[in-house]
Amino acid sequence: MQITYRYEFYMLICVTEGTCTQWIDFEPIPCKEGILIAVTPGQVHNFGHDENWDGWVILFREEFLLPTSLTMNELNLTLDIERTPNSLTLNNTELHRAITLIEQMIQDSIIQGAKEDVHMLLRYQLYAFITWLNIIHKQKNIPTTSQFSQKFLKFQELVEKNYAKLNHVSDYAALLNCTEKTLTRVTVATVGISAKAFISARITLEAKRLLMHTDYLISDIAEMLNFQETTHFSKFFKRETGYTPVEFRKQNV
Repeated sequence: MQITYRYEFYMLICVTEGTCTQWIDFEPIPCKEGILIAVTPGQVHNFGHDENWDGWVILFREEFLLPTSLTMNELNLTLDIERTPNSLTLNNTELHRAITLIEQMIQDSIIQGAKEDVHMLLRYQLYAFITWLNIIHKQKNIPTTSQFSQKFLKFQELVEKNYAKLNHVSDYAALLNCTEKTLTRVTVATVGISAKAFISARITLEAKRLLMHTDYLISDIAEMLNFQETTHFSKFFKRETGYTPVEFRKQNV
């Protein structure tokens, strides 16, 4: 399977045997037994060339997790699917538990009963499974509470929400009530690149996604990403990737 897809749903891939390389947002993720991959809506994914592996794949939409008694805001307080990392390494005990939980969901999906009841059962099983994954992630990755890290997390959230509208470091510095110099220092200390480079990388990623998985004209993509002129977008993309938008699209058809 070598086709790259951009999904509108969540996908969990749990590798139980063999080795392979999964590709998420054009970046390779080496996988072996015990690796669990999480792909979120909007990301692009490719299963790669490897066939000597086995595992489970779970597909679901966010609304499936919403119990009727909860609003979206209330759900966000109890379950944050976005915290599940792109890649999580499970030890033997954790992998065995993951397989058991997945197999239980499969068995329960064919229970003879009212459709609404079966869906409710699966909803809470999946809810519990993802919550468990987030707990494991926290245990394996103790979050830092440094002022720099907290500032960067806020910056990261703002970029994710506003990259198509705001593309200057000064915009985000103003929102975070700090200077551009401080924001750049925070970003370099946390991820090793400048704030400007971080913003550019997010814009470039979205441009790649749109070029590969839509039929939008390049001028339309430029406008969607807040470039005043198509030529400005083309120069930006060439600088960031080494290819013009046309070359990138042809190369990935």
